[in-house]
Amino acid sequence: MEPQPVPDGAPLDHPALLFNRELSWLDFNWRVFSQALDERTPLLERVTFLAITANNMDEFYRKRVGGLKRQIGARVRQLSPDGRLPTDQLEIARESARTMMTALDDVWTDTLLPRMAEEGIEIRSYDSLTEKQREKLDRHFLTQIFPILTPLAVDPGHPFPFISNLSLSLAFSLRHPTRETEHFARLKVPTARGRFLNVPGEPKHLIALEELIRHNASALFPGMVVEGVHAFRVTRNADVERNEEEADDLLSMISEELRERRFADIVRLEVESDMPKRARKLLTREMGLDKEDVLEVNGLIDLSGLFEMGKLDLPEHTYLPWEPVVPIRLRHREFEDEDDIFAAIREGDVLVHHPYESFAASTQRFIQEAADDPHVIAIKMTLYRTSQDSPIVQSLIRAAERGKQVAVLVELKARFDEENNIEWAQRLERAGAHVAYGLVGLKTHAKTALVVREERGDLRTYCHVGTGNYNPKTARVYTDFGLLTCREEIGADLIALFHHLTGLAPDQVYKTLHVAPRDLRGEFVRLIRREIDHQRLSGTGRIVAKMNALDDTGIIRELYRASRAGVQIDLIVRGHCRLRPGLPGYSENIRVVSIIGRFLEHSRIFYFHNDGDPDILIGSADWMRRNLDDRVEVIAEVEDEDAKARLSRTLKFCLEDNRLAWDLGPDGRYTQRQPAPGDPIRALHDTLMHRARRRTAENDRVWSLAG
Repeated sequence: MEPQPVPDGAPLDHPALLFNRELSWLDFNWRVFSQALDERTPLLERVTFLAITANNMDEFYRKRVGGLKRQIGARVRQLSPDGRLPTDQLEIARESARTMMTALDDVWTDTLLPRMAEEGIEIRSYDSLTEKQREKLDRHFLTQIFPILTPLAVDPGHPFPFISNLSLSLAFSLRHPTRETEHFARLKVPTARGRFLNVPGEPKHLIALEELIRHNASALFPGMVVEGVHAFRVTRNADVERNEEEADDLLSMISEELRERRFADIVRLEVESDMPKRARKLLTREMGLDKEDVLEVNGLIDLSGLFEMGKLDLPEHTYLPWEPVVPIRLRHREFEDEDDIFAAIREGDVLVHHPYESFAASTQRFIQEAADDPHVIAIKMTLYRTSQDSPIVQSLIRAAERGKQVAVLVELKARFDEENNIEWAQRLERAGAHVAYGLVGLKTHAKTALVVREERGDLRTYCHVGTGNYNPKTARVYTDFGLLTCREEIGADLIALFHHLTGLAPDQVYKTLHVAPRDLRGEFVRLIRREIDHQRLSGTGRIVAKMNALDDTGIIRELYRASRAGVQIDLIVRGHCRLRPGLPGYSENIRVVSIIGRFLEHSRIFYFHNDGDPDILIGSADWMRRNLDDRVEVIAEVEDEDAKARLSRTLKFCLEDNRLAWDLGPDGRYTQRQPAPGDPIRALHDTLMHRARRRTAENDRVWSLAG
């Protein structure tokens, strides 16, 4: 949908100066989807990108469509920043999402399946199997699948069953052979052990679990005639609102919210296109859905299940493996008999960049050594998302059991990770750690850790401030920066922050860190306006900012003012972006680029030129209203000159990319960059992997010569 034309002389808060958030988010998902279409991408990685796109669409329906439907149900009439009512936004969101879902279906069926077949990788139908293969799979069905299946009839004696969110189901159309009565039953497909089965004798051939169940349906309903079996899937609203101020116990409230979310309103029903009208009508009636909520699928329902395909052991069809390197500052060290990470940090700030540099050998090691070091007295950290088998949390538990003071702010409201966080919080409490569950009305999204260590009779603080979660699994695929430092002023600020988070001390003074919602917005506004001043005085105004998303209207207006003053602005925004670049008189000096590739760009870097003495900041916050006003975020200024130079180079590599980068135009269209004839390919992720390997090799050579 074309954005609105900008009227002559429109004020900076005019709706036409902003893109619609829902459409911008879908544009981002189209860029992800494009990786599945790109023949330069290895085949199984294309399948993975298709699965990522489908998984993103699940989240879009749960959060965005679900939220809009709740607004409409509550009769909200407030316009979005781009001037649309919730009803208008829901209409365009549904239409655009349906177009994308159809495209996903078509690409899987018409492009990727045939392409995989050319390489001998096939998703087989039951009918295409040999008699011997069917016998082996039928035996597997009877011994390994049949015992765990629970078909549920729907009739006057059996009410329509609850269907859990995102579960794959089969609808059975049945007929009694003598009474000639028609019946309906539903079965949840048990995908916990995998969606696909190997075809006997064909290592690269798979069959979908629902396909095997479908062709063994008679075993489930002896005495009945199975007239049809069709797959379907429901998506439930994730936008369950709670009033925290009325909750006596945040932990109980979140647990109740999880239960309610499982029973939340259904916002989408996916059905196989050949499902009979009678079965489809029964489903839509029992679920209380409109026809706009029903999507027909010609191929495989739930393409997010294709993540399994991307894990096939076929290295010729995947990216070359990448093993993160140990950061140079943490390799080959001799510290006068001290080989701990604290000695390395005392020599100067350590900037680490994941996944190019190892999370396990840096951030994870920092917490693990703190847990085991007898000189460490206290460990405090924020925990927003982490892995189910988190070595970070296990280290915190070990530290608490050894008598160290351990304080952890566990954010229970981290969407879709609440259940995991509740479990870790309870285990930490049982080990003796102090656990807080966040501040009323605010999510704690900051990525910070504080270690207090006794050294020669005094206490010294060691700190980590990062852009990403303390999650060793995502650290292998998300790009993030972390700063390890023992700067006293950062340590003092983190002590004050944790007193605020765990106690009752809201009026803290931070000398170095910038903390939302207290002062972060004001600091960004100050820095933007300072560039306007430099532009007017010397013509050197320059801003480069890298983030996940940009939707805060206040910051956008400040950027428009800076552009009008002549400040040159480059924004590297992976996801949705409400700002319209390149508009004459408003944003002609603003450029927006999005980078999509094998790693998910997650780092936040903010560069303000400051007339040649740049300020560079990293941290947890995007330029989104929720980050600046509704969350506890931490941004730290980087002072180490080597670290600043490295961050500047990273931004430069982002802007020079001609393989993964997409340029946003004033019309809302993204155009993927292509190398000019004769130009080398400059792909950001390849560039940074190459530099990481080269640094390691050079460091090894130096130490080899020294030895």
